[in-house]
Amino acid sequence: MPGVTRKYVVPGELIVDGKYRLGANVYANQDKVYSTRVGLAEISRGEVRVIPLSGVYIPRVDDFVIGKITDYSAFAWEVDIASCFLAFLPAQSVFGRDYSPAQDSMLDRFKVGDLIAAKIAAFDRTRDPLVSVSGPGLGLINKGEIVKIMSTKVPRLIGKKGSMIKTVEAGTGCRLSIGQNGLIVVMGPPEGIAKALETIRLIEQEAHTADLTQKVEALLAESGGA
Repeated sequence: MPGVTRKYVVPGELIVDGKYRLGANVYANQDKVYSTRVGLAEISRGEVRVIPLSGVYIPRVDDFVIGKITDYSAFAWEVDIASCFLAFLPAQSVFGRDYSPAQDSMLDRFKVGDLIAAKIAAFDRTRDPLVSVSGPGLGLINKGEIVKIMSTKVPRLIGKKGSMIKTVEAGTGCRLSIGQNGLIVVMGPPEGIAKALETIRLIEQEAHTADLTQKVEALLAESGGA
């Protein structure tokens, strides 16, 4: 990418000196920009950011996530969102304000083991996050192949303005639903799914490289997809 400078950094390391817009995982002190994570610093178009090389998913309100129902009580389902925090899906947010444990069966909606597409509805680090399945594209996932990558690699899989995900979808004939927590649902023909999974693994392993797009296009071209 023309005009882009990249280098590996560690927490507290000076990345650049000057007036820049601050992206993810950086902070400034008197126009000096430092890294807060171990990763790949990227300076582009007046902005500085660091792409982490490792890390655990920390929920943020409005994040799209994919989770697994692990248990339930009379008033909520427990949802594993591949985080250090266990999420909860309130029954009332699914059944409505008139929800009654005596009249409504939780198992009519979601069972243990079900996969759901959801959004983080509330989270402030003082209690476990709440998720919601209200909205387009949210709810029970009943088809597709699930793959897990490190959540810190999700931005590279999506790409700038969705460029990378569009390349993968066009090259495989599949549709990808990417959770910010690193869980991805791949839907499409069997041969397309196999190629998509291979491509996703390549992106995860090579997320820190500058020529990632070319590597992805080359892999997809091997099967005649790109």
